[in-house]
Amino acid sequence: MFCFLEFKVSKKIFFFDLDGTLLNKQKEITPDTMEALHKFTDAGNHFCINTGRAIDSAKAVYRGLGLDFKGSFLCGSNGTEIYSVDEGRYVYKTGIPLEMVVPIFNLADEYGIHCHTYNETHIVSRHDGECMDFYRRVIKTPLIVTDDVMAQLQNPPSKMIAIELHDHDKQERFRKALYEMTEGKLTLLYSNPYYMEIFPSIAGKGSAVKRLADILGVAIEDTYAAGDEQNDISMIEAAGHGIAMINGTDLVKKSADFITTEDNDHDGLAPFILEAID
Repeated sequence: MFCFLEFKVSKKIFFFDLDGTLLNKQKEITPDTMEALHKFTDAGNHFCINTGRAIDSAKAVYRGLGLDFKGSFLCGSNGTEIYSVDEGRYVYKTGIPLEMVVPIFNLADEYGIHCHTYNETHIVSRHDGECMDFYRRVIKTPLIVTDDVMAQLQNPPSKMIAIELHDHDKQERFRKALYEMTEGKLTLLYSNPYYMEIFPSIAGKGSAVKRLADILGVAIEDTYAAGDEQNDISMIEAAGHGIAMINGTDLVKKSADFITTEDNDHDGLAPFILEAID
């Protein structure tokens, strides 16, 4: 008599930062990387964009790239939102307490730092100008400029962002003052040299890795994460396999298990995606 053993192949999740990682300088996915993604998801694995962008912007990127991977998820605003593309709904959502929003705007004004936040459909800001123009070169979410930001917020916003294009030392002074004012209840980190992300300390890209893995019943050792900037470090460290782009910062590379040999313009992630299938 023969005994047949059934081997169940574990599903995997691959978390991707967008700019500088999954996308090239033209904001596209290079051909070999796209082919690798199709093979990875066709094998029953999960694709997840894990970005500092709000979910509406992540959705626009997903649609704009023509992606249609079964079992896709979007983690937005540095892990404060997790959205199931297949189900068209949030599976997790948190935000900055409403009572903190106005004091943060007031402190930003005091330090001369641009600051804005988000509701479900719009960017909400007290000010327009150079920093907002720079931000909206890529982010096409509609904008509301108003002195009364609270009138536009029905729920705790997923995040806030502070932008300073010319004086990083001024941005750092604001960061230190904000950390002291909020008593460590918020995470304050740079997603690039100009943008400081502000979001609840219970969130973060790394928390999103653990949270989605738990929701889907995927073991941490079957999770992969790739990024290039400071706000990617937590997910690179949280995942079973953390990958830094060769074009990433030195801090990111130090936090990773692996470093790509090619950059985001030359299919740096493709071999890692294919290897994750096995």
